[in-house]
Amino acid sequence: MISTRRLAAILAADVVGYSRLMGENETGTAQALREHRTAADPLIARHGGRIVKTTGDGVLIEFGSVVGAVECALALQRLATERNAGIPNERRMEWRIGIHLGDVLVEGDDILGDGVNIAARLEGIAEPGGICISDDAFRQVRGKVEAEFADIGEQSLKNIARPLRVFRLGPLSSPAQPVAPPAALPLPDKPSIAVLPFANLSGDPEQEYFADGMVEEIITALSKVRWFFVIARNSSFTYKGRAIDVKQVGRELGVRYVLEGSVRRSGNRVRITAQLVEAETGKHIWAERYDRELADIFAVQDDITERVVATIEPELYAAERFRSERKPPERLDAWECVIRALSYVSQGTLDGNAQAEALCRRAILIAPHYSQARSLLAWVLLRGYRPRLQEALTEATTAVNFDERDAWAHLTYGIALWRMRRHGEAERAFRRALDLNPNFALALAFLGCPLATQGAYDEAVRSAERALRLSPADGLVSAYASFAMVFAHFAAARYADGIVWACRLIDKQPENLMANYLLVAAFAMHEDSKSAEEALATLLRLRPDISLTWVSDTTPLIGEVASRVLEGLREAGVKQ
Repeated sequence: MISTRRLAAILAADVVGYSRLMGENETGTAQALREHRTAADPLIARHGGRIVKTTGDGVLIEFGSVVGAVECALALQRLATERNAGIPNERRMEWRIGIHLGDVLVEGDDILGDGVNIAARLEGIAEPGGICISDDAFRQVRGKVEAEFADIGEQSLKNIARPLRVFRLGPLSSPAQPVAPPAALPLPDKPSIAVLPFANLSGDPEQEYFADGMVEEIITALSKVRWFFVIARNSSFTYKGRAIDVKQVGRELGVRYVLEGSVRRSGNRVRITAQLVEAETGKHIWAERYDRELADIFAVQDDITERVVATIEPELYAAERFRSERKPPERLDAWECVIRALSYVSQGTLDGNAQAEALCRRAILIAPHYSQARSLLAWVLLRGYRPRLQEALTEATTAVNFDERDAWAHLTYGIALWRMRRHGEAERAFRRALDLNPNFALALAFLGCPLATQGAYDEAVRSAERALRLSPADGLVSAYASFAMVFAHFAAARYADGIVWACRLIDKQPENLMANYLLVAAFAMHEDSKSAEEALATLLRLRPDISLTWVSDTTPLIGEVASRVLEGLREAGVKQ
């Protein structure tokens, strides 16, 4: 291998007391380190850094500019401070950082030599949460970086021949001439998000195109979620290649949330990180890392895009719910009523359903033409012991008429049709919702229900499995994908599999009557009379007056499948 030399700014960092932290909690510490690094990658890229290598708790980063290295170090320490908020001192993950400007020996992707060794020794004498830089680095950044420098004199560093003058630095305690930020744009009345260009950490121009293309796909996909306000690509890409603060982005673009990330290629593998940040506070809401083989770069791009988009939707709903809960009920606007109602729906309880209905009706009083409020009310009316089918269908139809391109309106319209046993029409409504938002995991989950009742058992299972793959952490998606699995396996007479999925659903929603009576029927048809008897006892505690007539009147199942449900319930002891 041919070696070359070049001048570089080198940043070395490691975690203070990492061995002690690992000894106390190995799994938690390793996870915390991964999360710190995932959050740090975009900061490093924005400041022009290239991660040369990581070694345990340490990291070596090369910069073409000392200014970039120092600004990155300050940003990394700010990030660590934010992430350590509320964590006991003995469990905090704090960095020590050293920076030097010097000659390095380049061998492939690695860098070696005294320049690297000096940066590592400077990191070793830094305080927890501190930064030490050499005199050579200081001369390049003096007057160019908003930081306070303290000359700590010449230091004898281990295995370095001559003493080195060292400076300790930190953020300015009070800027000399504070500049008032520009007036922030007003926030929209629904979740607003900007997707920033993903940083290319590979040094490979081909990955730049890959990263930009993926961001464009994410923006396009998010724009199909009618509940979101998404900043257009041209505005987001004005931040490409700039070292920016998400709080500044939030003010300048008028958004509450920012998605940022990075792409790094190594051989035939690519690593993509993404993180969702609340712009006003800088708080990290969600972060994920994806590792993929690059056999088909466009397939990888599509896969990551759909996973990110499907995950962001429930994460934003959760963040908006927490935000709305800080306001008293009388001050909620229409959107906040809807998002809080959605959280009650996910509980799967009769009380939660009543709370959700009241919030939806209040949202409609505030904004009568608000399609999301109408569509969610339709869904709420379909739940409970006595579903109000016709009223629900009217509300869902009104929601579609108000906004034909609202995927949620078509979803709840499909739910109403399915509950009314109009399964072919329900399937078409769910597919229309997916046409409008292909990453709508909840629509994929519900689509499995009419597919199962029409005999397309395997397609129903695939639809539910894809919903779970796209959005594994969303409670609503998990519950209704489980529903589809129960229907598909029961309809296909695969009772053992149906029992497994019914139990999973009941674990999430213990008061779900349909899941409970399907479990009783599945046990009976599986000829497990003892388990059927125990499941029936639970069902009767939930609804003492349940009867075969009520099930026959309210089940969305039809034909031979419905007959088998009634047969199983009858065998288990449910009265006419």
